[in-house]
Amino acid sequence: MTQSHSKTYLFESMPIPKAVAQLAIPMVMSSLVMVLYNLADTYFVGMLNNPVQNAAVTLVYPVMLAFNAVNNLFGIGTSSMMSRSLGAKNYEKTRICSAFGFYGALFSGILFSVICIAFHGPLLRLLGADEITMTATRNYFFFTVMLGATPSILNVVQAQMVRSEGSALHASMGTMLGCILNIILDPFFILPWGLNMGASGAGLATLISNCVACLYFFILSYVKRGNTFVCLDVRRLKSLDSSVVGGILGVGIPASIQNLLNVTGSTILNNFTAVYGATAVAAMGVAQKINMIPLQIALGFGQGIMPLVSYNYANKDHKRMKKGILFALGVIVPIMSVVSISYWLGAKALIGAFMKNEEIVSYGVLFLRAMCLGVVFNCTDFLAVGVFQALGMGKTALYFALLRKVILEIPLLFLLNRVFGLYGLPYAQPITELILAVAAIFMLLRIFRQVQKQPCKV
Repeated sequence: MTQSHSKTYLFESMPIPKAVAQLAIPMVMSSLVMVLYNLADTYFVGMLNNPVQNAAVTLVYPVMLAFNAVNNLFGIGTSSMMSRSLGAKNYEKTRICSAFGFYGALFSGILFSVICIAFHGPLLRLLGADEITMTATRNYFFFTVMLGATPSILNVVQAQMVRSEGSALHASMGTMLGCILNIILDPFFILPWGLNMGASGAGLATLISNCVACLYFFILSYVKRGNTFVCLDVRRLKSLDSSVVGGILGVGIPASIQNLLNVTGSTILNNFTAVYGATAVAAMGVAQKINMIPLQIALGFGQGIMPLVSYNYANKDHKRMKKGILFALGVIVPIMSVVSISYWLGAKALIGAFMKNEEIVSYGVLFLRAMCLGVVFNCTDFLAVGVFQALGMGKTALYFALLRKVILEIPLLFLLNRVFGLYGLPYAQPITELILAVAAIFMLLRIFRQVQKQPCKV
């Protein structure tokens, strides 16, 4: 089959630096653009100099993180299974996986919206919205979650499926198209010289941009039909078997739980911060968004090499798999070290670029300097978890998620809040990531020893 032959060079023969670059750089670029579009909401809403409007964006953020639970269930789970099926040369199974992933994401996105519409009042209060911030938070929530859950989820899941067969550039183009459109629409919808909608305008811009990104992937699937393993034909679901469902959910469910735990941690952090007022919430939100830039680079790099790791693991080329992982670590760790130092030195300028309120800047500098200490450790953790997911080691990824949130970060939030108050809260993450980085290195070394004992490709 011509499409199968066109994929093998990237995965099997291309020099490792070039293969990693071809897969990871588009993913990193789309991750950066995605962060920029998240920052665009914060930046343009921040131009209103209204802490209530900025707090609305921050308070809804955990629910938008919850989208990633579905994204990972059907995005990471499906892409890992598709790449392993490609490596095993089982092309029909690859198509069945993609159909299951797409329709699972579609159904889950609709269900997510229905639940949030039915219980939006209690949910908003749980997120930390009070009498002052409730109206602005509800308006932003309406566009981004009630109406926007399904296109937001489908956008990411389709990008993951396209990336799984090595088409990293097309996957990133779709994601970036939506993000860039969002950045263009934001000022018009948010600011007084435009529609003057405030935070709700940011939500509307996000909704429109995600719909356009979904349309891109639908058109791409149609144009590349016959030359892609991404299949949206519902009839493929008739051939579903336990190996497909189990393979996808075995990686996807732990990845989904990991993100739900992230939402829980973010909600707890917001609730502790909300006690200190809208100014503190806004400052924490700005610091989190700025710190997401290096975190998304690290996450994008880790997820970018997943198809290469999955394929070569299934293809029994363990030497090439190991080289890809070690090369990726050797690139990302030094880059993140430079970013961490730059953030510490430039914290005041970075926070001040988003909010001119002196109190917010003062809080934000302290928060960002604490958060950036964990950046180097984060990249090691993210890459290790990406390897676990690529190899189908869903349980190991889940154990790492439980260690990160349940055993370390969430208890640390309670402890640091009790001992140091507001100023202790942002240190929970870097302490957690330091411990996890040690565990990640140990696990990667263990994986390398295990695959050496398995039959290898001659």
